[in-house]
Amino acid sequence: MANVEISMKETMTAIEGALGVALVDYTSGMALGTLGGGKDLDLTVAAAGNTDVIRAKVRTMEHLGLKGEIEDVLISLANQYHLIRLLKGRGGSGLFMYLVLDRERSNLAMARHQLKRIEAELEV
Repeated sequence: MANVEISMKETMTAIEGALGVALVDYTSGMALGTLGGGKDLDLTVAAAGNTDVIRAKVRTMEHLGLKGEIEDVLISLANQYHLIRLLKGRGGSGLFMYLVLDRERSNLAMARHQLKRIEAELEV
């Protein structure tokens, strides 16, 4: 089992092209931890904004009567991928991992696979 700090460090080193990662509580919009980012990527602001994305998707699914769970949400930008992965199990309810990738240096399929593995080892 890995704690938040170890999981975020592993995300930044194990996932090619990772620019920043945050663990976010989507009930409050607060980032519980961040790593990476910079002046052009404020992970705290992004955490709050992506909370609205998750809330809207959950609300839409409820209105549509969809019963499945959200695994992840992908936002594709010209130069980046923004991956939002909802956490399951071991205290992960209400939390998501937010990962920003350099689109030219990353492999999206591998990033999703690695993030799923890191999530499985995360103890919140």
